[in-house]
Amino acid sequence: MPRKLIIDADPGIGDALAIAVAALDPNIDLIGVTASSGCVSGMVATQNILTVIESVDPDKHPRLGASTASRPIFRQGGVEPPGFLDPLRLHGNYGLGTAEIPMAQLHNQRESAKLLIDLVKNNPHEVTLLTLGPLSNVAIACELAPDFLESLQRLVCLGGSVGVGGDVTAAAEFNIFADPMSAQTVLQSAATRTLVPLDVSNKTVLSFDQFDRLKQNRKYALRWFFDELIPFALRVHHEELGLEGFPLREVTALASIAEPRHFTSQTMSLAIELQGALTRGATVFDQRGIERWQKNIDVIDSVDTQGVLDYLGQIVRNA
Repeated sequence: MPRKLIIDADPGIGDALAIAVAALDPNIDLIGVTASSGCVSGMVATQNILTVIESVDPDKHPRLGASTASRPIFRQGGVEPPGFLDPLRLHGNYGLGTAEIPMAQLHNQRESAKLLIDLVKNNPHEVTLLTLGPLSNVAIACELAPDFLESLQRLVCLGGSVGVGGDVTAAAEFNIFADPMSAQTVLQSAATRTLVPLDVSNKTVLSFDQFDRLKQNRKYALRWFFDELIPFALRVHHEELGLEGFPLREVTALASIAEPRHFTSQTMSLAIELQGALTRGATVFDQRGIERWQKNIDVIDSVDTQGVLDYLGQIVRNA
């Protein structure tokens, strides 16, 4: 039976690709996709999600949750810290490269957090929630419905860093940095949670050569991704970061749900740094070997990168 999945995202090219893969995976029942304010505003995220779903036109369309936030959440916090890397440099001004996004409107809009609550309430203990952006919507859902997390089958969050530092700052990964209060509320709550940190999500990289081989198998449903989005991501990651490839962070997080045999995890003790000019949003793990903190979260600690690439290739071939 296909796994019931909701994705909460702030697309972003990587988010867009993961949503498309999930929508086309026959072993996933993507029942909902909700927009969050993150690297783009909530309004733009809503439009980007609608564009992605319409571009792949899956057999079963998920319900879509909207956000009315008019600014990216990381721009709502005031002064940027030293060394801050604006994520829009890697994704384009509106998150999806240079693509011209048609301004189709989402009918019967439902606020993202309320849609999350309704979908989980209608499928108690059956839904996995994958978050690819800041945890703002999940925190709101917890406030509105205190049993929200307990009613999930599983919560998987792309975010944080154990030992490799941050990406948006030297200390912090973007999804946690953008809304550390929500991250603290969600990640330190009493629920079944799994974190996919940069230490693992950065390891699966789509190189230029791998992209060329993958493109030979592309199907019409993914034409936009292979003609525009992924080439843009490859070029910008090379120009801005000197990387010879595009890290498949979001697809890796999705694969940890769809193909768990390619991953291992361990239970760890996590705390979130809420402020500090250099450390806001840092994920702090107690690794001293002496239990001072209670272990409170499962953390993915290894990945078979070829397994993730094979998973992506399989979806592309069968799309």
